[in-house]
Amino acid sequence: MSDNKYEFNPNEFNPNEFNDPNNRNNNNRPNGGNNNKKKGQTIMSFVFMALIALFIVSLVTSRFSSYNKKETDYSDFLAELDKHNIATVEFSSAQINYTLVKDDSANYEITYYTGRIVSDETALMERLKTEKTSDDKPIEIRATVPDNTSTWIVNILSMVIPFILFWFLISLLMKKMGGGSMGVGKSNAKVYVEKSTGVTFKDVAGQDEAKETLQEMVDFLNNPGRYRQIGAKLPKGALLVGPPGTGKTLLAKAVAGEAGVPFFSLAGSDFVEMFVGVGASRVRDLFKEAQKMAPCIIFIDEIDAIGKSRDSRYGGGNDEREQTLNQLLAEMDGFDTSKGILILAATNRPEVLDKALLRPGRFDRRVIVDKPDQKGRLETLKVHAKDVHMDESVDLDALALASAGLVGSDLANIINEAAINAVKHRRKFVNQSDLFEAFELVAVGGKEKKDRVMSDKERKIVAYHEVGHALVSALQKNSEPVQKITIVPRTMGALGYTLQTPEEEKFLQTKEELIAKINTYMAGRAAEMLVFESATSGAANDIESATKIARAMVTMYGMSDTFGMMALATVENQYLDGKAGLICGEDTAALIDKEVLSIINKAYDDAMQMLIENREILDKISEYLFQKETITGKEFMKMFREMKGLPDEEPDENAKKLESFFAEEHAKQDEAAKEAETAPEPEMFEPEVQPEENTSVFQDVAPTKSGNYNESEMVWHNGRFVKKDDLRDDMFEE
Repeated sequence: MSDNKYEFNPNEFNPNEFNDPNNRNNNNRPNGGNNNKKKGQTIMSFVFMALIALFIVSLVTSRFSSYNKKETDYSDFLAELDKHNIATVEFSSAQINYTLVKDDSANYEITYYTGRIVSDETALMERLKTEKTSDDKPIEIRATVPDNTSTWIVNILSMVIPFILFWFLISLLMKKMGGGSMGVGKSNAKVYVEKSTGVTFKDVAGQDEAKETLQEMVDFLNNPGRYRQIGAKLPKGALLVGPPGTGKTLLAKAVAGEAGVPFFSLAGSDFVEMFVGVGASRVRDLFKEAQKMAPCIIFIDEIDAIGKSRDSRYGGGNDEREQTLNQLLAEMDGFDTSKGILILAATNRPEVLDKALLRPGRFDRRVIVDKPDQKGRLETLKVHAKDVHMDESVDLDALALASAGLVGSDLANIINEAAINAVKHRRKFVNQSDLFEAFELVAVGGKEKKDRVMSDKERKIVAYHEVGHALVSALQKNSEPVQKITIVPRTMGALGYTLQTPEEEKFLQTKEELIAKINTYMAGRAAEMLVFESATSGAANDIESATKIARAMVTMYGMSDTFGMMALATVENQYLDGKAGLICGEDTAALIDKEVLSIINKAYDDAMQMLIENREILDKISEYLFQKETITGKEFMKMFREMKGLPDEEPDENAKKLESFFAEEHAKQDEAAKEAETAPEPEMFEPEVQPEENTSVFQDVAPTKSGNYNESEMVWHNGRFVKKDDLRDDMFEE
């Protein structure tokens, strides 16, 4: 596809008699020493946490007590007594507590205390009996009787209650984290049994080669005797490699579902923690639990989170991750395959994995789960559509052909979006137009942004830009056929697009086909310069895509006369963005830039020349697109052949499928337009008196498909009805 935004590239538990007589009682061995050790560690943890709790409680209690109690000197107490400012006096066993009548130092009542002087107490008591407060009231004199029992109870409760509280909180925390010493080193793996897995190979489509490879492992788990007779061993592990969304996790669950064994599932990030050694502890716990439930399958998704190479180029030097990796390597070497433990792992970054992890004896097999071909896409669509009600118009073959380059998750999303669209239009069955709309939503760039208002000039520029792509594509022999051209903006940012899809599955691209692609990308900007003599930002994605192809031709494909078949770059992320990194010096990199620029400039000149020679066709089709907004590839090619005087060609079977798929939605749009044209106009209120300027005269006039608007949208201005949104401020400056 060539447009200013997107590009399409061609392309329960059941042991199953799996038992070893020599290991029959492995799970019943005495383990009292380890258990006692663990219990002792747990109790010590509780005691330690309780001591910390007591310290915190005493600290908080003393802190709050300091707010309403304050120690003073005995002389300060006598001074306040001389001022008649003592309100109450309380004698305890060791101190005198008193409060003031007026206390300017605080907004709340503070109890002051000072030490007792026994030699002065007789005189002090006589004075307190005769003294008055500033309010001419007698001073209240009290004495406390010590209660040792309550004191002991309070002290004991202050120690026990925090201990019980923390014991309760830690117990809850352990349950949440899975047990152990606060659960830090406990495995977080989810364990599925056969009934809850519910996935078999019938639920996986488009990956026949991967299923065939994994089926052998399933057969080994189900029938181990056959393989032992000949001396074969179960492979320790299989690494599932492929782009995101191709079904690696689903395949792993299908293996467990087919084998009917427990399935431990966790992600690589579940091993990663801030504390060094925690990840390694979780690896040990995982394999210990797996050996108890053998035969079983361990699945580690995104294993690159812990299996990344220890080389400094890939971020080596992380102690926690390296310890986790070392423990994983040791466990994979240490367990006995006769127990029936199979390790499956998935990643889309195999190039960053440690070499020691990839060697035979750990991951014996690498299973490629790549993007499905046309047959695989059709099977995938059928799997996801089996529970969706579809009418007779649905052609999944055409959708499979049009969706080249999409993965299983994309196809599942298309089917689901089509079903949602059918419900939105109050239909009980999904039709072809629903599928096309879902295809555009998922594969092209979001929904149509019908509320975006573009000026006629911008719409015309976009029309010429998109027709430029389509015209240059039609004038070349090695380009992909145009299926749709539109200038309707979409929510993902594209103001329009030209959709091209291959009529057959392709796995190789020739130099001529790549040059034709670059020419098509350049044609959008060339059309802008030819007609409007001005460049716009709409070609940004075209330039980026063309540069990417040209650079790949020079650095990786050996399609440059200057460098020949010299490898100048290598792909760094094969299954992610496909980004390539240069493996050459700075001077060579500068020469590469010049070579790439020359390819792009030549492609631009060729596209410009083709448009100049076919200017009349460009103008006529662009005007037609400007009026219609969307045209099909069939319409475009009919106009192109008529103006070029070329005979009509009979399309092959695949071309007919694509035409019918992309024409369905267009026919639906034409039908809606005709309904709008033939809809009766509503009767409008005719005013007997000429209305005043800028006042509304509409009464309950509903908006219709033909363009009438309700009262809130129209005003009378200069003898005619005008939409409020069309009025400018300067219209009122007359």
